[in-house]
Amino acid sequence: MEAYWLSILGVLALCLLSVALAIYSGSSKGFAGKLAGPVIPADDDNPLYRIDRIHMNSVEALAPFVVPAVLAMMAGVEPVTLAVLVWIHLAIRLMHMAVYLHGGNVAKGGSVRTILYVSGALVTLVLILMTGWAALR
Repeated sequence: MEAYWLSILGVLALCLLSVALAIYSGSSKGFAGKLAGPVIPADDDNPLYRIDRIHMNSVEALAPFVVPAVLAMMAGVEPVTLAVLVWIHLAIRLMHMAVYLHGGNVAKGGSVRTILYVSGALVTLVLILMTGWAALR
């Protein structure tokens, strides 16, 4: 596992990001006097809604990426290749978060935010395929 130290740090950073966003989302709702749960109205112009959605987006993207990343280590995927995928995914998630939290037109569906989300999903797909290929060899 020593060869995968960079990937392990990247996976831990993804997990830390999700936890930090959970705290940010919960505390933002608390300071605004809102209850836990979905933010209504569901409107991209509402900062609380965007904070809640970026947290949920991070949770939704975490398991489908982390599970294959761990399996990739077990299957013997090339450590440098895996590290590149992990850190590209982390960079995309951070850019997605920044764009969504900033708001405005780039944060609306069908724009930069969507491109970033789909890019992260494509990196996840590449990881899943590489891990499957390594497992079959």
